[in-house]
Amino acid sequence: MDKLSVMNAFCRIVERGSFARAAEDLGVSPALLSREVKLLEQSLAASLLTRSTRSMSLTDNGRLFYEEAQRILGAVGQVEDRIRQGAGEVSGHLKVNAASSFGPMVIAPMLPTFLERHPELKLTLSLDDRVVDMIEGGFDVSIRIRLSMPDSALVARRIGTMRQRIFASPEYLRTHGTPDSPEALKAHRIIGFLLAYHLTQWTLTGNGGVIDLSLDPAIRVGNSMVLRDLLIAGQGIGTLPDFISDPEEANGTLVRVLPEYELPAPEIFAVTGSRLGIDARVSAFLDHLASALRS
Repeated sequence: MDKLSVMNAFCRIVERGSFARAAEDLGVSPALLSREVKLLEQSLAASLLTRSTRSMSLTDNGRLFYEEAQRILGAVGQVEDRIRQGAGEVSGHLKVNAASSFGPMVIAPMLPTFLERHPELKLTLSLDDRVVDMIEGGFDVSIRIRLSMPDSALVARRIGTMRQRIFASPEYLRTHGTPDSPEALKAHRIIGFLLAYHLTQWTLTGNGGVIDLSLDPAIRVGNSMVLRDLLIAGQGIGTLPDFISDPEEANGTLVRVLPEYELPAPEIFAVTGSRLGIDARVSAFLDHLASALRS
């Protein structure tokens, strides 16, 4: 049974108030429509229509099926329209949410080429380290960095992996010494990220195997960029994601501490409200972002 075809036929029967008129519209026989509705009722174990020689009416289950079928057919039609539109220029208004550090460090550098490629597109980029309600905020896509995504009505697409490592400034290490083991970190001033999964519990994997370490950060901040700046200023030791640490490590303002150890690598997820919500705008943005992450 072609469920969408049967839904469409059932809706036409209800709207036309007659099997014969619906059959004429659809170019099939009334007998075929009657047989399809009977099979539908059997599959649902429920009566949808009350029929007599002169009239036809919806049962309560029939009214529920009609309303839901209208909604589903409408959603499918919208997706088809979006795909057809996507074959041409990407246009409309795209609303993106991302972490306050990931936005300027990763998304901002790729935006000029993305917007030049799609000049008809309007863009809103909102930066927030806390998980936002996508539906309430009206966002088309949210970029989230997590070890894993919980089951929900949202749809998550993994677009990259982030490395999380330990850093300090050369000045701090000259003044306070360089830790030579994970346990030695307890003697140093730790700077922690308030929203991190590892604020006080670090799981380090390296040459010494897996080590669980309990730490009490003396400084706790709610922004990774602030944490980076404090590390550069010699205020302590902390962890940073690679998209923030790579430039600083390259120019020598930060150096790896215990370079043989790393924390678990979080995944970079692109989250959308539903599979039906992935349109040409979102697809174009995510393809461009994934390409930027690979390079």
